[in-house]
Amino acid sequence: MAKTIKFSYKGVDYTLEFTRKSIEIMEHKGFVLSDISEKPMTILPTLFRGAFLAHHRFVKNEIIDEIFDNMTNRDELFTTLVGMYNEPISALMEEPSENNEGNIAWATD
Repeated sequence: MAKTIKFSYKGVDYTLEFTRKSIEIMEHKGFVLSDISEKPMTILPTLFRGAFLAHHRFVKNEIIDEIFDNMTNRDELFTTLVGMYNEPISALMEEPSENNEGNIAWATD
């Protein structure tokens, strides 16, 4: 199961998570996690905003920025977000169970 971050802000409960679909949306908009060292002022806030897509897609950026401004332990927050972002990608690359009769073997000519 994917890792999530849960918190409440101004009486609203939030669950931050990355899914294949939310990552696809971010990538379609040009997000590249590996740009983090060259563009931290762009990538880190975008990563935080992207974590809202799975469960809170229609929260305005102004509210997300306000939430971010009040988040503590930001170093740990970003480390956790990067790990959460990588989970669906790792799951995509995993091999299916060998015991699954529906597995498809493929070959080239």
